[in-house]
Amino acid sequence: MLLTPHARTPRRLKAAALLASAVSVCLVAASAPAAPLGVGDRLFPHLGNPGYDVASYDLSFTYPGSNSEPLQAVTTIDAWTTTSLDRINLDFAHGKVESVEVDGKPAAFAGADEDLVVTPEEELPSGSWMRITVKHTSDPVSSDDRDGGWVRTTDGLAMANQADAAHLVFPCNDHPSDKAMFTIRITAPNGYTAVANGLPTGVDRAAGATTWTYRTQHPMATELAQVSIGRSTVLHREGPHGLPVRDVVPTKHRKALEPWLAKTPDQISWMESKVGRYPFETYGLLMADADTGFELETQTLSLFERELFTEPAYPQWYVESIMVHELAHQWFGDSVAPAAWSDLWLNEGHATWYEALYAEEKAGKSMAARMKAAYGASDRWRAVGGPPAAPKAPDPGQKISIFRPNVYDGAALALYALRQEIGRETFERLERVWVSRHEDGTATTADFVALASEMSGRDLDGFFQAWLYGEKTPPMPGHPDWKSVAPLSKRPGE
Repeated sequence: MLLTPHARTPRRLKAAALLASAVSVCLVAASAPAAPLGVGDRLFPHLGNPGYDVASYDLSFTYPGSNSEPLQAVTTIDAWTTTSLDRINLDFAHGKVESVEVDGKPAAFAGADEDLVVTPEEELPSGSWMRITVKHTSDPVSSDDRDGGWVRTTDGLAMANQADAAHLVFPCNDHPSDKAMFTIRITAPNGYTAVANGLPTGVDRAAGATTWTYRTQHPMATELAQVSIGRSTVLHREGPHGLPVRDVVPTKHRKALEPWLAKTPDQISWMESKVGRYPFETYGLLMADADTGFELETQTLSLFERELFTEPAYPQWYVESIMVHELAHQWFGDSVAPAAWSDLWLNEGHATWYEALYAEEKAGKSMAARMKAAYGASDRWRAVGGPPAAPKAPDPGQKISIFRPNVYDGAALALYALRQEIGRETFERLERVWVSRHEDGTATTADFVALASEMSGRDLDGFFQAWLYGEKTPPMPGHPDWKSVAPLSKRPGE
């Protein structure tokens, strides 16, 4: 995710706490009160659920022709149990559940905070395969005006699920540590076009409506799911080594957006020259007529605000660097997903790094100058948001607030310090090995520290402890003259 400048105003940070009443469910013969669970993430302790490992999601949405009315939906989850389960907790918090089946048999269900708690007829033993089918609605209108989940565009819908909002759209294990394959079906009235992550596998036309089916070829975190429904045009072009590139644009803006879209194949080639082959089956830009305040690296189909490309105030080099930021995420954050949200710096720091490197190489915007400026602000960023690998918890009602400068330029600054410490050649080899070794998986900060030590032949634990977890910014290797401005001290009573 990249917050665009206007997104940092308070009006963008809307309430994010969900009321228990956001999920409308029925209790069917449940024997004891349902209770929410979580995987214990430091920043989002109630997201994710223990006891099973999702292999695949099959999502079906029927769009009614209005983005202010609920969609009819069916979510099917195939998973392995990792312990015996007499109940199955799913994350789901904004829709009406009509029925639940486990392995084809009706199951009891109840809501508990932001969880949907399912009770099968019989306990499921550890190591068993299970299929959960939930018939539900998916409401694009938030009852508390919160950001995330469905994004209402001028002509339809898109998704923005990062970090904690996929379960506002469909029942799931909503944590990046549990990646899975996705099949997504969207039925919409004729005149609309629907696109989702992955490659198309079929288009079925019936009287008055069309159903599109898409399937991923690589596992994906729930926060990276994308569905676009609108009066759109899908543009196709070829990327490096025959990679299919497809972009989704509002039809009326197609001509104005084409010069920007034509830049993507060369940007992919540039990223491949830095870190290796593009990791997925396709790529493209979804340009939405929506006012989100951010751009988002949804897997294989990055979400952008259309006005980023049509607003003349943004310089060309800046827009191109933002395009590369979201592209870089396909390696850093999508293919290699964070094992916990405290590892967010690995996503945003690397995407910011390649954004800045592209601006330096293509537009002459000095990386060193940007990093020196970041160094000057780093102590303030750490005071407000925590150090890069230990960000402070989101503000109450503002879960998007984990996306602070400390995990963007603050994290890129730590990568700059690492390159200064181990040398450019070793750093560049580290980057390639990192995305190759953890492709299609998840990884932790400790994994990165271990690999950097391995690649450099040095114990870098102390270096990373200071740069990633320290309250104060360490001295910059090679730049002893760089200074960080101390945070402003508060007056009594503030």
